[in-house]
Amino acid sequence: MSGHSKWATTKRAKAVVDAKKGAAFTKIAKLITIAARKGGDPVTNFSLRMAMDKARAANMPKDNIERAIKRGTGEGDGAQIEELTYEGLGPAKTQFIVKVLTDNKNRTAAEIRHLFSEAGGALGTVMWNFELKSVIRISNDKLVAVNPDEFELELIDAGAQDILREEEGVTVYAKPEDLQKVKLFLETKNIATETAEIEYVAKDAAQLNEEEKAKAQNFIDQLEENEDVSDYYTNANL
Repeated sequence: MSGHSKWATTKRAKAVVDAKKGAAFTKIAKLITIAARKGGDPVTNFSLRMAMDKARAANMPKDNIERAIKRGTGEGDGAQIEELTYEGLGPAKTQFIVKVLTDNKNRTAAEIRHLFSEAGGALGTVMWNFELKSVIRISNDKLVAVNPDEFELELIDAGAQDILREEEGVTVYAKPEDLQKVKLFLETKNIATETAEIEYVAKDAAQLNEEEKAKAQNFIDQLEENEDVSDYYTNANL
């Protein structure tokens, strides 16, 4: 399975310093607000439950979570948040899909276009090289007591299409509609996940030299620092 592993990104997100927590909370609050549009009860709204889990993992205050839910259900104040997707070529012709949550799409469009331009790229069609998949990452320390072979067979029964063993842990790929099924199976085994989301996975990865990797990583850093960017996906093999 080709594509950019986000293990390093996940570790950085969990180690976010206090100075950046405000921006991190803003991003997560937007995710909660969007998810809450389908209903404010996390028991019946799996997307909301996942967003709230992400908020708790980041130690986001309960009041912030509740405000974000009320905003999504129409009970709270604030401008309407829109979910938009941009695609284009980044450094060394690497392909990127960028998801944003914004209350000002004109401002955000200009910012995203500027980021691509500064990186030597431009907005353009790259979606053809990506497919939507459920992606679940489990770190090695959560699998210490697990029999690997039995676990993989159980994962396949639960809906896993592909299981990739990586240095940091295991990445499980499944159909988008099977995310909840696989996540609930892991919960019955008391196995916590690093991430469990529907992602755009590249069909073919771009192989880069060290200079190109540095440029691609710098572009990723710029995306992560943008308050409106909720996620990104790339074919760059870093």
